[in-house]
Amino acid sequence: MDSETIKFILTPFLWVGLTGLVIGVSLALAAKYMAVREDPRIAQVTELLPGANCGGCGFAGCAEYAKAIVVDNADITLCAPGGAACVDSIAAFMGVSAGSVEKMTALVMCCGDDESAERRFSYNGINDCAAADALAGGDKGCTYGCLGYGSCARVCPVNAIIIEKGLARVNKALCIACGKCIAVCPRKLIKLVPTAAPIHVLCNSKDKGADVKKVCSSGCIGCRLCTKFGDEGAFVMDGFLAHVDYSVPITREEVIEKCPSKCIRRN
Repeated sequence: MDSETIKFILTPFLWVGLTGLVIGVSLALAAKYMAVREDPRIAQVTELLPGANCGGCGFAGCAEYAKAIVVDNADITLCAPGGAACVDSIAAFMGVSAGSVEKMTALVMCCGDDESAERRFSYNGINDCAAADALAGGDKGCTYGCLGYGSCARVCPVNAIIIEKGLARVNKALCIACGKCIAVCPRKLIKLVPTAAPIHVLCNSKDKGADVKKVCSSGCIGCRLCTKFGDEGAFVMDGFLAHVDYSVPITREEVIEKCPSKCIRRN
């Protein structure tokens, strides 16, 4: 093989190799001199978070929340799964005040199960609450009540929600208050309430008492007895629906027995 042939064969390889070398050196220099350096505290704060990556804080995950805390001075009390211990750890690390954090739990504001709430028709569609609600307003007689098709249970990252007798129930010992069930409920009847709160009004209906009784035997009928027999200010009325003011301690538990429809319950 003559020298011209060898030169013809080797020249492309040499050019490719030289080009690769130049590109490699350029990338190495760019990585060294143009890299955006991350604050090492971000990784440390991420380690202090529980790693649930539930999104309940409003960020994409624990790492993004940690970055927001370090870079943007985000509120350090947004991690419900971590609770007060997590807040105290982050506060100590960041050198800021922890403040007070009240543990919260998701609660289904409905007690109308299949034994007390009527179904208008037999639903045979997709096993999803939004799909059921889109079909003529849902099969449940009460247009405010839990449909019971388990959309909330399926999105719960810790399996804290079960469906019993057509009604969703939250196990507050397992709930991490991430808020995913709240977002997926088409009727917006799941709320975060103080875990320590002993008594709740488990109804979401805004209808008049007579209309409530037609479709559910355990719905709030707006009788206002709770405002009379309960602690002052503990129960407030929103139209025909009673609510608990969780800022007022409840000591008069006889209000549970006074409720004629038994929608005021201990949970």
